[in-house]
This record gives sequence, C-alpha cells and structure tokens, in this order.
Amino acid sequence: MLEKLMNIDRRIVFILVALAVILPTLLPVSMPISVSEPTQQLHDYIEAIPAGGTVMLAFDYGPSSLAELNPMARAILKQCFAKDIRVIALTLYAVGTTMGSTLIQEVVAETGAVDGEDYVFLGYRPGVDLVILGMGKEIASVFDTDFNGKPISEIPLMQNVTNYDQIDLVVDLSAGSLTEAWIIFANVQFNQQIAAGVTGVIISQMYPYLQTGQLVGLIPGIAGAAEYERLIDAPAKGTLWINIESFVHLLIIGLVVLGNIAFFIHRGREE
Repeated sequence: MLEKLMNIDRRIVFILVALAVILPTLLPVSMPISVSEPTQQLHDYIEAIPAGGTVMLAFDYGPSSLAELNPMARAILKQCFAKDIRVIALTLYAVGTTMGSTLIQEVVAETGAVDGEDYVFLGYRPGVDLVILGMGKEIASVFDTDFNGKPISEIPLMQNVTNYDQIDLVVDLSAGSLTEAWIIFANVQFNQQIAAGVTGVIISQMYPYLQTGQLVGLIPGIAGAAEYERLIDAPAKGTLWINIESFVHLLIIGLVVLGNIAFFIHRGREE
C-alpha cells in the first residue's frame, strides 16, 4: 500500500482534481468566508455615500483577468444601484470596453437601472495620464460622448458632474499598473479618493498605498470578490470560484501529507 501511495498514477490525481472542481459546482456546499479589512473598508466607504452620490468605476482589465475582476465589478454595481448611487463607468484599457459594456448590461437586466440616469458608460479614450488629468478639469473635454455616441450634454446624469469635485469615489479594477496611475494623477493632483480591486498577483503592490491612505479600500483577488459578495449578501461567481479553489487546495495539501507519511514510513522500514 505504501508503494502504491508513493507511485500513484498521475491520472488518478487528475481525476481527483476534476472531482474537486466539479462537486462544489454541483452540490450546495460552501467554505466559510472571513472578510479582510481592506475589503470591509471599501464596502463601508460606499455604504457611507449618500443617495444621489456618484462613483466612477474603471474597467481597466481584459479577458485574461475576467474571472477575478468581473465578480468585483458586479458586486460594486449592485451595491451602488441598491443605494441609489450613480455610476460613471469607463476604461483606460482598450479591450476593457467589451468587459465593461457587457457586464453593465448584465447587471442592468437584473436591477432595472436606467441608462443616463442611474449609470453611464463613457467607453475608452487613449492616453492614460492625459485622460485622468483632463477629467480633473472637465470630464466633457475628454469624453464628449458616451460609449453609444450620445453627447455628454444630453445625458441627465452628467448635467451636474463637471470633474472630480462631484465624484465621491473612483474604484479602479485593474490587472496591471493602472491603479498607480489613478493614484498619481487623480489622488495626488486632485485629492480624489481612490479604491481598487486587483488580481492576486499584484495585491502586494497595493498595500503601501493602503497604509498611506491613498487607497481607501482594496478588493484582493478572487478571495476579495467572494468577501464582497458576502458583504452585500449576493453570492455569485466569486463565491463559487473561491469554493472550488479551496477544495482543490485541500486536496493538494491532503495528497502532499499522505505522500510524506508514506515516504517516511517506507524509509523507516528500509532502515
């Protein structure tokens, strides 16, 4: 038996991993989720924004980061619409237009939010630094129309929004360095409050900005997305995917432990 454990066929491992992925998807099982402080801070900040306030949401990511960042965007949109907070969405990443437009329409179908009144999607403009700086003076000077080509002057939501002075919070969802651009050019230059949601690989880069107060909150990776879904009591793909990830991790840990036990027992008997 020890020999079999030490020389287990890798195909069996693949089957066990497949089961660890499939079973949490099919069965109503859920791992406990504890909310981290940065996620709680962002949730509480948005909760404190009065009805009629405005959040700017930046979809600064592409398809490769969709699994981690889409659940964050969905949760934030649902929270804002539920609290009657208006959302100005945009992207500084060219392929982010598809991410933002598609996801917003999905949430709108669920919530009944009205285009031009509850939200507006401005789309993409090239030139990261110039776009952020330009909006600090006048948003209409950068985005003269929304994503559908409607003039900004004809959009009710934008009637009383000139620049960052009328925006309560910018939330940047990013898979790269664009969050730092928002901090440098919006927070430092215009004292605009910034929060972020990022992929797991760049979480550590964001903590210094939390410590300095340049980020008021942070959603860290898919675990953070699941935490946010718990806070708004709307479990979705973030919760599902962190459950799957947890089961696979538990399986791998179990196999490593069994392999080590078998190895040391076998070596002891040989000695």
